Amino acid sequence: MSNIFETTRAYEAWLAGHTPIVRADLQAKHRAMAATPFAFLRATFYHWTLSLPKLCPELNRAPAVLAVGDIHVENFGTWRDAEARLIWGVNDFDEAHPLPYTHDLARLAASALVAVDHHDLKVGRQEACEEILDGYRKFMTNGGRAFVLAENNRWLRTLAMGRLREPTRFWQKMNALPDAPRVPAQVKRLLCEALPADVTGLRFAHRRAGLGSLGRPRFTALAEWGDACLAREAKALIPSACHWALKTAPGPHPASALRGRAVRSRDPFLNFHEGWVVRRLSPHCCRIELSELADDHDAGRLLRAMGKELANLHLGTPGARDAVLADLSERRPKWLLHAAETMAEATEQAHEAWRERHRD
Repeated sequence: MSNIFETTRAYEAWLAGHTPIVRADLQAKHRAMAATPFAFLRATFYHWTLSLPKLCPELNRAPAVLAVGDIHVENFGTWRDAEARLIWGVNDFDEAHPLPYTHDLARLAASALVAVDHHDLKVGRQEACEEILDGYRKFMTNGGRAFVLAENNRWLRTLAMGRLREPTRFWQKMNALPDAPRVPAQVKRLLCEALPADVTGLRFAHRRAGLGSLGRPRFTALAEWGDACLAREAKALIPSACHWALKTAPGPHPASALRGRAVRSRDPFLNFHEGWVVRRLSPHCCRIELSELADDHDAGRLLRAMGKELANLHLGTPGARDAVLADLSERRPKWLLHAAETMAEATEQAHEAWRERHRD
């Protein structure tokens, strides 16, 4: 696997050429990377982009799709669609890029294996990969279906409803955020356009969130409307780390295209424009915590749903369905388990090297 220290320095130098760096947040990211292998995996997609093609070259010989890129078992959450229905699915497209479909599957499966060993996921390693792949193959075959947590997907609705944040505590935490210094005029305009026109008490705050994007500019608008709190966030949208790894010139970011073509019920408050991701923050936008899954049955069902949702996204690429299914039919049994184990082991080794360097 590529040297983690060299790749981190090189990637962060490239990153600084695309956006101002928030140094305190980047230092927090470096500390988080040392905490656990799972946090390390979430924070280092740039390292993954170099390592996977070298360690699993057979995955490169697969049909390309517009991929999520930085997919992992905590890159899924809930939102409300235009009909106010609760929806579940992938909620981060920062690293979207055309890639072999196998890359997304391998990263999702490897993240599951790392979570099994280090992050409270209660399921067997082989079962985890089988559930992901079976769900993916099923939705690729039948054309997919959005995860609307209403009449269908009742088990997932029960899990998600248990995770919806308690509004009072959520807003107490949001309102305690410190003011953001020097908010660019463009960001103020984008956030104000995303809010109702007659809000009161508007202020702009700094929120530290995520791991992969930690260190990039992020601003939160907090206000009141109708005697209740509202929040919108703007996060810098920069080219995928795949451009850095492949040494290609970035074009228009494909995040909007991936979200728009996928089989899903969209979040009407998620928008990509002018180099920023703008979205709503609310108690209804959250992820299912792996530690709260009751047993391996729940974990297996959730991983199968993740595989299905990944297929929902890949189906947005014209011609992907037939090409992917044909390729899957020719792959050897346990190919995903072998790739996931290879990448999980490499991730753990890189994390150990990083942790040793960053001991307190």
